[in-house]
Amino acid sequence: MSQSNQICKIIAQELNVRLEQVTATVTLIDDGNTVPFIARYRKEVTGGLDDTQLRNLDSRLSYLRELDDRRQTILKSIREQDKLTPELEREILATDSKTRLEDLYLPYKPKRRTKGQIAIEAGLEPLADSLWNNPQFEPEVEAAKYVKDSIADTKTALDGARAIIMERMAEDANLLEKVRAYLQKNAELQSRVVTGKEREGEKFKDYFEHNERISRVPSHRALAMLRGRNEGFLQLSINADPAQEESVRGSYCETIIADHYRVHFNQAPADMWRKQVISWAWRIKISMHLETELMGAMKERGEIDAIEVFATNLKDLLMAAPAGPRATLGLDPGLRTGSKIAVVDATGKVLATDTIYPHQPHNKIEQSARVVEQLIKQHNVDLIAIGNGTASRETDTFVADIIKRGNLSVQKIIVSEAGASVYSASELAAKEFPNMDVSIRGAVSIARRLQDPLAELVKIDPKAIGVGQYQHDVSQSMLAKRLDAVVEDCVNAVGVDVNMASAALLTRVAGLSTTMAQNIVDYRDEQGRFEARTTLKKVPRLGPKAFEQCAGFLRIMNGKNPLDASSVHPEAYPLVKAIAEKNGKTAKKIMGDSDFLRNLHASDYTDEHFGLPTVTDIIKELDKPGRDPRPEFKTATFAAGITEVKDLEIGMILEGVVSNVANFGAFVDIGVHQDGLVHISALTDRYVADPREVVKAGDIVKVKVMEVDIQRKRIALTMRLTDEPGEQNSQRSAKPDSRNQSAGNQAARNQPARNQHQAKNRSSAPVENAAMGGAFAAAFAKAKK
Repeated sequence: MSQSNQICKIIAQELNVRLEQVTATVTLIDDGNTVPFIARYRKEVTGGLDDTQLRNLDSRLSYLRELDDRRQTILKSIREQDKLTPELEREILATDSKTRLEDLYLPYKPKRRTKGQIAIEAGLEPLADSLWNNPQFEPEVEAAKYVKDSIADTKTALDGARAIIMERMAEDANLLEKVRAYLQKNAELQSRVVTGKEREGEKFKDYFEHNERISRVPSHRALAMLRGRNEGFLQLSINADPAQEESVRGSYCETIIADHYRVHFNQAPADMWRKQVISWAWRIKISMHLETELMGAMKERGEIDAIEVFATNLKDLLMAAPAGPRATLGLDPGLRTGSKIAVVDATGKVLATDTIYPHQPHNKIEQSARVVEQLIKQHNVDLIAIGNGTASRETDTFVADIIKRGNLSVQKIIVSEAGASVYSASELAAKEFPNMDVSIRGAVSIARRLQDPLAELVKIDPKAIGVGQYQHDVSQSMLAKRLDAVVEDCVNAVGVDVNMASAALLTRVAGLSTTMAQNIVDYRDEQGRFEARTTLKKVPRLGPKAFEQCAGFLRIMNGKNPLDASSVHPEAYPLVKAIAEKNGKTAKKIMGDSDFLRNLHASDYTDEHFGLPTVTDIIKELDKPGRDPRPEFKTATFAAGITEVKDLEIGMILEGVVSNVANFGAFVDIGVHQDGLVHISALTDRYVADPREVVKAGDIVKVKVMEVDIQRKRIALTMRLTDEPGEQNSQRSAKPDSRNQSAGNQAARNQPARNQHQAKNRSSAPVENAAMGGAFAAAFAKAKK
């Protein structure tokens, strides 16, 4: 079997799909097809793999191909050393793990001269072999035979012999695999505060004396402890034998080493020396190597989880309900520097800008009110988008008074302004608004993101949107790649109006590069609106392959061909025409005719080009052409008079918007400039393994205030509105299942914070998001008894 077929076989097994599906998909990817295009328009070829499966397949394909490239490099290196045996070659070819591959390469990897190599050069290898394999030999007597030249005495000879055996052990791939498996299952991560750093590192106090099985450390705690170590407040180490009494000398890993080499101790003359070799090999070589590896693996797992948290939250934010094409006034609140205003029309075009000073220290309330009221009336404003930063609630109250006083038919909504300042100062914003003040650009962004969050947020680096968990602690290249994939999937799921879209939005369409996207905008500016998808072929640099990939995701509203406003790909237009003609209708007539389309049988229209999945999708699209998969637009109503943390009272029930979701709970904006935390255990009465089972970013929820720490600006919330503040054991009307009870009991024994319902002690999350780049400077850390 070729290596390419072997890779496809591995992926098929991992994804639990057929080999033919993987092979066909790999061919499509290698031919330059994008994931969104394959997912939407090549279902027959892939056997119906969805975009998530395709992303996983693409990612695993890259990993295994990188592994194969490394494999070939290693084989070449060992072959050039004339040390490649048939058995070693088979092992190298069989492995699908980079860790195992590097283990196998260790003995042959070029390295600086070690103590073991120096000892071999000094002729001590026979001594090492004789003592290791023949324990009846007397070490001192045997070593005396090698005292000469550079070997001054028997101690030097024995030390050199020991170094030779130790290095063999440290480079024994099969031994490392055994010890690694034991540590992965049993080893404990120990976190201790650096002496003298207790006060300075207080935000990490939950980890000042913390022990946890390394295999069970959740991503947020792993990244919190690693951050504490990087900032110099924590010391992390691995305890290989947590269940062993401190008085017991040695590690069970030494027993694994002895068993691996079938070494038995019977008080033979060389046994003490051999024991020392094993002990030193473990403590000096193997344990240090594997501790670094285990820490790295823990960090990698944490990064992957954190990146997925960010990706999920970003998708929820991008797919939030748009308010739609309505004239909107964007208000970026401020105090000393004033509040910036930008009015945009239904297409997002800027109509007017201004700056008002309704708050301290200026207090030009009446003058500011007149400006706002005049702009609303002059431009027939339907919506007012208020940024949720500094002075947002004061501005919200100010606008409410204007609406009430003028009896205006306009709706106000507080909008997340995360990333608006980043966009304002970006090269893209400068190009879009070259003569506009940077601060005014922020108001434009706030207005537009209410109209269409997706179209506006794609202009901002996803990492700047701030819905991540430890986003600055993870691999930035991995993060960027994953977030770019999320943005691409969201944009193509919704579709893009080619006559309205910015170059930034078009760049995210499948098959389009930055240059192609800009060329589309330039062509549109010079030649006027696109009247047909086929006109895209005239755009410079947009060739047949790019057109194939992007055409189905680009919409032309009110164009020459009504199908151009749908997600039906131009390659399928003849099929639609055939369906219509077979029933004595035109394509335009059958679009939106639910009664007619409902009675069609997709199987009647399949052929060698279009299979059942594609025909089914086309009929669905014809029923609701160009449908937007995003939900209906809704807004939260913040409580009147509750504008600061000090206004909160225990037991209040408030409405809020989920601003971020982490592994340990959800952050909710309740309109007081400081998001509250709903811990995972307070999201619902049932067992929850992942907060995203219950909420997602952008959801409107009702919460009860459970705790308020004004000094540290921390708010504990619950979505179980029957909970009473300070209660020790929340009473449930529903009986928890055994799975939940077991999880709770285990959490009480081993974890400082896990989702549980009837465990003896309910704990809030420890500093699991200490210094997290989201809503809190540190998460709620106070344990509740």
